[in-house]
Amino acid sequence: MMVPAWRARLPAMRPFRFLADVGDATSAADLRDRARRAEAIGYSVAVIPDHLVIPLGPIATLATVAAETERLRIGTFVLNNDLRHPMVLAQELATLDLLSEGRLEIAIGAGWNMAEYRAAGIPFDASPTRVARLEESVAVLKGLFGEGPFSYSGAYYAISEADGVPKPLQRPHPPFFIGGGGRRTLSLAGREADIVGLAPRIQPGTTLVDPRSLTVAAAAEKLAWVRESAGDRYDALEINVYPSQFPSLITDHARTEAIERSAAITARAGIEISPDELLDSPHQYIGTVDTICQKLVELRERLGISSFMLGNVDEMAPIVERLAGT
Repeated sequence: MMVPAWRARLPAMRPFRFLADVGDATSAADLRDRARRAEAIGYSVAVIPDHLVIPLGPIATLATVAAETERLRIGTFVLNNDLRHPMVLAQELATLDLLSEGRLEIAIGAGWNMAEYRAAGIPFDASPTRVARLEESVAVLKGLFGEGPFSYSGAYYAISEADGVPKPLQRPHPPFFIGGGGRRTLSLAGREADIVGLAPRIQPGTTLVDPRSLTVAAAAEKLAWVRESAGDRYDALEINVYPSQFPSLITDHARTEAIERSAAITARAGIEISPDELLDSPHQYIGTVDTICQKLVELRERLGISSFMLGNVDEMAPIVERLAGT
């Protein structure tokens, strides 16, 4: 049988990894319970968002998760670079990695929530500026995680002979996760990340997702940008996706749900997306346990996507129990 050209270009299939969102925990007891369930179910990583408007801050939350589990990795989804100076962040992250015995994953982004910036009185710069600042921050973090004194002089950060302490347990550093929907951010991810997240694009001048960026074709375009910038390191990258617009849903009525979702998204954004495109989308998980599992397998085969953030701990547990590590 002839192997399709796209399949011949893919590396050996990575095992599935699943991320569990624990950010909506309401108490220490609730957080401990979620973390322990996530580990028992087979999730690879417990993650928490980084927003000033959610109840729990990421650093203390992840430290608690690490203390209450044995194997579960911990990560952010994702840190807003504009909320912390990278030298301060380097110390916090290295401490987390050291105290968790090497279980940290560092997901960091350029920030996107304009309302949050305004509430905090932080200037919301244009996307090219925020991404350029993120790129400098990643360079500073990696430099401070390295051995010996580190200096850096950029447009946004200046570090002078700083020997970051402590050093993370994972060497040369914990894995970096950078995601986005635009070429600029994904090119940075291709150059600097270990895990690349594919995100929907936001329509210019709005906070609305562009429905066309939810499609399989859009994901393939984003991966082409990553491949171009990553070069020879592309095959070593892990690719992640997550739900957008609507939560994951196990149901026997996937087409009815897709019709309703496509109508709502089209009406909200003013750009059409069909039910079939939503059912195929890497950012929508609707159907029975069997059909969703089959979809994830096909996304891995077609696009090399092996990392999924499907929702909170319990939403898609049957999927995780079946596929994690396979």
